[in-house]
Amino acid sequence: MDWLSTIIGALLAGIIIGPLARLVLPGRQNISMGITILIGAVGAFLGGWIADLMDVGTTAGIDWIKLLIQVAVAVVLVLIYGSMAGRSTSGTSGGTTTQPPPPPSV
Repeated sequence: MDWLSTIIGALLAGIIIGPLARLVLPGRQNISMGITILIGAVGAFLGGWIADLMDVGTTAGIDWIKLLIQVAVAVVLVLIYGSMAGRSTSGTSGGTTTQPPPPPSV
């Protein structure tokens, strides 16, 4: 049951952390809201794990250091996903194509 609460907590945190990660990055990311939340959830989970390894995961009051680590991890994940989705040439993965359109026929 502990893993279930961890997963639910990560998903709930992802609703906040994913969009925060996108706000931190300059420019526009071609990522859907669902993927943003999923990336935020993974960032929250991994960032929480890293914070626990650094012994800053649990503090008195609001865990600001843990939150900053979670957002930083989510930012890195958004960058990685954005660069992978941006390289798509098939157009079916939700990313943008990097090839220019063909010239118009006369």
